[in-house]
Amino acid sequence: MNLSPDFIPSLVSPNVSADALSTQSPIKLGILASGGGSNFEAVAQAIKDGQLSAQIQVLIYNNPDAYAAVRAAKWGIPAILLNHRDYKSREELDRQIVQTLREYDVGWVVMAGWMRLVTSVFIDAFPDKIINIHPSLLPSFKGSRAVEQALASEVKITGCTVHIVCLEMDSGPILMQAAVPVLLDDTPETLHARIQVQEHRILPAAIALAAQLHKATL
Repeated sequence: MNLSPDFIPSLVSPNVSADALSTQSPIKLGILASGGGSNFEAVAQAIKDGQLSAQIQVLIYNNPDAYAAVRAAKWGIPAILLNHRDYKSREELDRQIVQTLREYDVGWVVMAGWMRLVTSVFIDAFPDKIINIHPSLLPSFKGSRAVEQALASEVKITGCTVHIVCLEMDSGPILMQAAVPVLLDDTPETLHARIQVQEHRILPAAIALAAQLHKATL
């Protein structure tokens, strides 16, 4: 079945757009990415289109070959390499991440394809203000290779989740999810492509929702 990723229907919950959740003043984002950076670019595009009241202060990436850095340069956004191999522990890396985020006056952190476990050093520095996107309907298929896990389990529906980060991997309060059907002839590549379409749609909205919910609790 040869269908475009944009053609396959999906279900998003809660079904709200980022512009419907606009904040009074732009929130200052720091984005962490390890790979291609397509979700980083989706957030940048949503801001440019007026769908998200935010500004990206800095991109931090840990993989020297991450294409996310190229995308950041295109958008004129500072990109800082913090190679995890240069640090003796996760805590040491996280201390440097926190320091860098503070230097760029970041208020909210978005882990957009950040392939590193974080520690309490990081979480305690930005309590309830770290957002992650994961390619499954959590709590199913946590960890790496979530798309392959879904295919191996022969589920009929998978998707993506945006959630607040806590110490337990791929856990924490869920902000938004999008369900994506699994087709009979899916491969990891075709299924991941369709999930990514939904990631790009829900991440900006979930960022806006998180900021609104946090403001309501103050």
